[in-house]
Amino acid sequence: MTDATTPAAAQPEAPKKDHGRAGRDLKAAVLSAVVLLAAIGASLYFWKPAFMLIVAAAVVVATWELRKGMLAKDIDLPEQPLMVGGIVMVVVAYSSGAAALVTATAVTALVIMLWLLRRGVDGYVKNATASVFTLVYLPFLGSFVALMLAEGGETWTGGGFDDDGVAGILTFILVTIASDIGGYVAGVLFGKHPMAPVISPKKSWEGFAGSLLACLGAGWALVVYLLDGDWWVGLCLGLIAVVMATLGDLCESVIKRDLGIKDMSQVIPGHGGLMDRLDSLLATIAPIWLLLHYAVF
Repeated sequence: MTDATTPAAAQPEAPKKDHGRAGRDLKAAVLSAVVLLAAIGASLYFWKPAFMLIVAAAVVVATWELRKGMLAKDIDLPEQPLMVGGIVMVVVAYSSGAAALVTATAVTALVIMLWLLRRGVDGYVKNATASVFTLVYLPFLGSFVALMLAEGGETWTGGGFDDDGVAGILTFILVTIASDIGGYVAGVLFGKHPMAPVISPKKSWEGFAGSLLACLGAGWALVVYLLDGDWWVGLCLGLIAVVMATLGDLCESVIKRDLGIKDMSQVIPGHGGLMDRLDSLLATIAPIWLLLHYAVF
């Protein structure tokens, strides 16, 4: 029996709660998801530039998480230029389009490399390479959300679900959520054949099949009824979403395994880190924007 005089090292560890095949606290995860979706929905409905504040904040938090994770491998990302440059990239993508985004990305990459010169020669290539990787993975891909929202015009005054940009964002988010939910349900109920056991042991082919069915159905319904697009565009959207969301999830799993961490952080109850929720969204947004930009908008 332990008491106040017992050394800390001798105190028994509290047993970790077993969440079963779900692998997470489902109640906390659902509550967190509802709060996040409510904030996103409110910003898009009342004043869509407010959603850009959410995107910019997500870029900052995700950059912090990735830097924290990379420190485990002695990789020190320069937070300040990555965060400031990331916010600038989101803003210029929203206000000025794809060409401005490319320019802002190139300038930010150069600033980062110059910034790292202040640290000297040791580890320069390692830190610069990881920094440019982070720049592309987080703010560059995240800025395609800004490009999607700008499709509706009225950049600084718009809002409401009848805005093309807002409808595009809702379509992108909901079809990616459909992939997550479809895969989760099918995986928990029927998952027996691992897809990539070394990378992500809980991801199964049955789960992928559930994601595929959910994405095809959601993609078709959203494009036809929300965007007034053709049915085949909806099916293409669903196919793109399930493939890219799965690859995005696997890529983030590889990053965490390489860094030797389970979750990027614990900022979202029931989900882990913000990056643990953004992985699929970051992977799907660019091809979905490209498809909708040329086939619907």
